[in-house]
Amino acid sequence: MNFTHIVFDVDGTLLDSEKTGLISLQQTIRSELGKEMTLEELYPYFGIPSFQAVLRLGFEDPEKAAVLWEENFQALTYLTLPFNGVEEVLKSLHKRSVVMGVITSRNRAEFDSDRHLSIWMPYFSMTICAEDAPKHKPAPDPMWLFLEKTGADPSNVLFVGDTFNDQLCAHAAGTSFALALWGTRNGKDMPAEFYLEHPRDLLTL
Repeated sequence: MNFTHIVFDVDGTLLDSEKTGLISLQQTIRSELGKEMTLEELYPYFGIPSFQAVLRLGFEDPEKAAVLWEENFQALTYLTLPFNGVEEVLKSLHKRSVVMGVITSRNRAEFDSDRHLSIWMPYFSMTICAEDAPKHKPAPDPMWLFLEKTGADPSNVLFVGDTFNDQLCAHAAGTSFALALWGTRNGKDMPAEFYLEHPRDLLTL
């Protein structure tokens, strides 16, 4: 199928930021809650908006916790790297005039401060962050916003992501979903139209 629009999740799809996100959250919990949580225990809080995560974790002052988590995250950004092949695929899709966008659980400040994303910005026609839509993933609102702003037909749009939240957002909005197997822990248990072993597999679509 020839997709005219491809939308990407960021963390776990374009960027391998799992260590950065989880270790920085672990540090925040240690300093603010005085307890230890393993990275495995914290994984369910990876890939959702940071303020939702701190609310669920029961911080006494969630706003303070969110700020501290962001500070810790920024101090560990050297751990975040693009997945192998992502940049080459973005360049190739851009040359083919595919309209590309981003839907991410990062807030705008977190998105704009990323050194890798700033380099890739010329490839993206639209970037939708956590605060840009009334509801965020798994709700379809971010994809609805993308469709509204671009005028794209949902049948021509592919959302590439690594979580159930990405999949639910895509399907609720009537778009196709491709699971980024290089970044997910869920394997092929997740419903998807396409299962991609490597970013370059996108070029065959």
